[in-house]
Amino acid sequence: MATELELASAANRRPIGNAEVAHSRWEGFQGVRLTGPRTSVEPVTAERDTADIFQAATGGEDTDRIFDYMNVGPFSGEEQVHALLIERQASTDPVFVVYRDNATGRLGGMGSFMEIRPAVGVAEIGHIWFGRAWQRDVRATEVLSLKMKHVLETLGYRRLEWKCDAMNTASRSAALRLGFRYEGIFLNHMIVKGRSRDTAWFSLTQEEWPAVREAHDRWLAPENFDAGGRQKCSLSDLTRALW
Repeated sequence: MATELELASAANRRPIGNAEVAHSRWEGFQGVRLTGPRTSVEPVTAERDTADIFQAATGGEDTDRIFDYMNVGPFSGEEQVHALLIERQASTDPVFVVYRDNATGRLGGMGSFMEIRPAVGVAEIGHIWFGRAWQRDVRATEVLSLKMKHVLETLGYRRLEWKCDAMNTASRSAALRLGFRYEGIFLNHMIVKGRSRDTAWFSLTQEEWPAVREAHDRWLAPENFDAGGRQKCSLSDLTRALW
């Protein structure tokens, strides 16, 4: 039988979190350079990148739609892109990066590491867009996988976030395909291009990453693609099986 003192102690006990975290601070993202078999992730350099980014943003059909849910674009000239990249290369949070094809040397899009909280080991990948040539292409998946690995494995962050306009079904599908978990909707979260935005939140934790990385590695492996470049096993099937 428990004594009155033991019962009182149990009643006064309150949950105050999970396992203790010994790590006190995580590193940042300045000057990040990542390389995969097909692609590379590099810091923005305005003088070098303007022409390529403009071409990626305007090459192909219906390119204005690329920027429907972005806080920038579409672009009518290289001078707009150059001015934007000057700002973005100086930014420390977000830290903007460009995505390069290793074979051609050409850029296919850009994005960022953002909402960086080194004191608690949490960060986000965002501002992601790809030109038409990279959309639904293995290169787009590879650069995002490189960024996820850098945050959760190389730097050892505890949590990686993905956020998007709640109406952006393509981005929401991409988050789930990559292995992020859906967490919910933040109502009236932002104003983008003068319009109120509800934001869908997704996350991936350090503990979840090894299984997700295995799925990524399996999907990105050359043997997962036939001679025509068509996938044999979808990444969505691999990551859906994890949860």
